[in-house]
Amino acid sequence: MRRNRPGAPGSALQKPGRDPGAGGPCRLRIIAGAWRGRRILFPNRPGLRPTPDRVRETLFNWLAPRIAGARCLDLFAGSGALGLEALSRGAAAVTFVESDPVAARALAATVAALAPDRGQVIEADAIKFLGSQPVPFDIVFLDPPFGSGLLAAAIHPLDTRGWLAPAAWVYLEAPAADGPPTLPRDWVLHRSGRAGAVGFHLAFVRSGVVAG
Repeated sequence: MRRNRPGAPGSALQKPGRDPGAGGPCRLRIIAGAWRGRRILFPNRPGLRPTPDRVRETLFNWLAPRIAGARCLDLFAGSGALGLEALSRGAAAVTFVESDPVAARALAATVAALAPDRGQVIEADAIKFLGSQPVPFDIVFLDPPFGSGLLAAAIHPLDTRGWLAPAAWVYLEAPAADGPPTLPRDWVLHRSGRAGAVGFHLAFVRSGVVAG
């Protein structure tokens, strides 16, 4: 959802085309793939911040050999920046979960226009969603509101309830000052980076749990 991210307007975390004080729509840019350079509109909701360009570029460089054909979950979708970037780069399907009704409707319109056969937007609380019938995903993006405790709350059901395919990858974003998040036993921290106050991490899951 990209809410409550540290960083003031004009900082390294401020995205081009975003004016938190304005009432109109905000914009993000798809970095690469089929929609390279396309500007995506999203609503100016309180605290909603897309993952910064340079973080997305680094993340998807890490994931480059794994994106094509992957089934992805963008759990705290917000603007949809991560899931849309994955679709642009050839992901087979992305499920976006967003609790804010306005953001979810806007994202649904974007997905319907760009990839109606590969994207699904679900308006739901992310943690409650993880309590539903699981479907295994190859890649999961976790970028919850900073300071909310939702990152740890999401990791446990992801790890135990069957949401992760064997050899899945999980992206985790959190305040850089917190350091790498505590991971379950079978999750291996693969790469980490920092952009200003944002810490971002990619974990490999050695074994997926198959729901019974």
